[in-house]
Amino acid sequence: MRHNKAINHLGRQSGHRKAMLANMASSLIMHKRINTTVAKAKALKSYVEPLITKSKEDTTHSRRIVFSYLKDKNAVKELFSAIAPKVANRPGGYTRVLHTGFRQGDAAEMALIELVDFNEAALASAPKAEKKATRRSRAKKAEAPAEAPEAPAQEEKAAE
Repeated sequence: MRHNKAINHLGRQSGHRKAMLANMASSLIMHKRINTTVAKAKALKSYVEPLITKSKEDTTHSRRIVFSYLKDKNAVKELFSAIAPKVANRPGGYTRVLHTGFRQGDAAEMALIELVDFNEAALASAPKAEKKATRRSRAKKAEAPAEAPEAPAQEEKAAE
């Protein structure tokens, strides 16, 4: 039985799996998006998101912890200098997994995993988020212009 065994072993022993995820995480950090299978993309997402959260606090301790996972000082430098400031106010969800179809050779389901704040095409085409009008906000907007003209009229009467 597999009770409470949540990790996907990806058909590899632990040393091979850790090395593969470290290499994929470094590639994702350096290139901002990579193409891989869906299972590896999901495993990578749970591997790299805590590292990005840890990189928000730029201390020697957090750099050493992240380096122990990534084992690539250029990726650590990129993570702390370029990615962390851009995701500083995001509370999580730093990566996006997009299903892209099936691989020609073995029909494995493929996916594109990317960092959310670094997709320039999606950021440029997305409309600016407008605040949704609710009954309460419409009522305040309707009251505000009605009060504005009355205030100067009262001041004029007081001046006379």
